Amino acid sequence: MGFLDQFWQLTVDGLTVGSLYAVIALGYTLVYGVLQLINFAHSEVFMLGSFGGLFAARALLPGDGSVPGGLESVGLVTMGLGAGAICGGLAAFTLERVAYRPLRRRSAPRLAYLISAIGASLFAVNLAGKEFGRQNVALPDLFTDGTVFTLFGADVSTQSLVIFAVAIAILVGLDRLVAGTRLGQGIRAVAQDADTAVLMGVNVERIIIVTFVLGGLLAGAGGFLYAMTFNASYSMGFVPGVKAFTAAVLGGIGNVRGAMLGGLLLGLVESYGGYIFQASYKDVIAFLVLVGILMIRPSGLLGERLGRAA
Repeated sequence: MGFLDQFWQLTVDGLTVGSLYAVIALGYTLVYGVLQLINFAHSEVFMLGSFGGLFAARALLPGDGSVPGGLESVGLVTMGLGAGAICGGLAAFTLERVAYRPLRRRSAPRLAYLISAIGASLFAVNLAGKEFGRQNVALPDLFTDGTVFTLFGADVSTQSLVIFAVAIAILVGLDRLVAGTRLGQGIRAVAQDADTAVLMGVNVERIIIVTFVLGGLLAGAGGFLYAMTFNASYSMGFVPGVKAFTAAVLGGIGNVRGAMLGGLLLGLVESYGGYIFQASYKDVIAFLVLVGILMIRPSGLLGERLGRAA
């Protein structure tokens, strides 16, 4: 494979995984934009959503374990996305009600939120390990027809194309929701000034819970897409969660479009860096990007509050 062919292959791979980071990063951005709070348990919402989506898709597979292919595979992906999103949304709803809402009502210090999030994460990880087992849970490759087409010398598989297309559709859909709907106006109003939003008749508590659930829906759907390629495990949330957080910070946490940009850029940096150095250094590269952006530009590339973004 020539240099240009390799470059385009790395670009395709980077954009595919980067789109997943972007979907997960939106959960961090939404919650931070509304509450100025980093939801450190978001990675476990992602993990629980991935299990929900995988189990739903596996339950619909033929009894002989064969992969149906074609439109039936598309149906399985749709079912997995829906189940993953629902599980993620329920997990986020529970997290907000149990771990965060009591603290918010008592005007607890920020450290209390961090401790509560860590406790919720440990509980979710150990519960998943007990209920789902300590082994990886895999879904058979639903698209076995190999390469769909060649783009500038890069082989694009059906699965990569589906993952990227769904992720981009989710990103565009959320952007339109925040920018052009009544719910989005409420989210942006609370993000900009919660006290003024109350005077304008906005139900702030409702906006907060909707924001958490929306972030959970995205994390759950992203978890299923991620598990289609990398499988699911009870401890899977930490590394993708940190990378998604890095993407949110890179793009400008609190900015929806910034999270999208940050995810795609991080995926590309990982892909190129893994080729230049070694694939085992991909995680290290993500952490270095996080440290670097915090040192050089803490507000991110598009640093702007959600209330003013979109």
